[in-house]
Amino acid sequence: MSATQSLPNAPVLLYDGVCGVCNSVVRTILRFDRCGTLRFASLDSDFARDVFSRHPQLEGVDTVVFVRDPAQADEAVDMRSAALLQVAAYLGGWWKLALAAYVIPPAVRDWLYERFAASRYRVGGRYDTCPLPTAEVRSRFLDATHG
Repeated sequence: MSATQSLPNAPVLLYDGVCGVCNSVVRTILRFDRCGTLRFASLDSDFARDVFSRHPQLEGVDTVVFVRDPAQADEAVDMRSAALLQVAAYLGGWWKLALAAYVIPPAVRDWLYERFAASRYRVGGRYDTCPLPTAEVRSRFLDATHG
């Protein structure tokens, strides 16, 4: 049994599965994840739809979402820049230097995030379908295992 299967409350990062930049970020996270427990699901997955149904504020979002304690009574979600900062905190080590961005007001951080997100397909391209993860990390992707 993998670590992620034995930790059903491990955090989940929802991301745009067809976005080249987003997929590159996910591969980077996988490379630096010392704990090996962060899981992933695309924004159009059944898992994401379940999360969206529990959090009406997520209706229609097209942004990264960090889900803490998924499917638990204390489930919480962070979007946009706050989600990325949650990832930095999760990764630890020198990634925690990014947490200095908390001194920037959330509205400004999110404005900057949205400016970049608006051009993410031009910057990193767009896949026709969500790329399949490698066999070594496939268990950490909930798209194929949820539901």
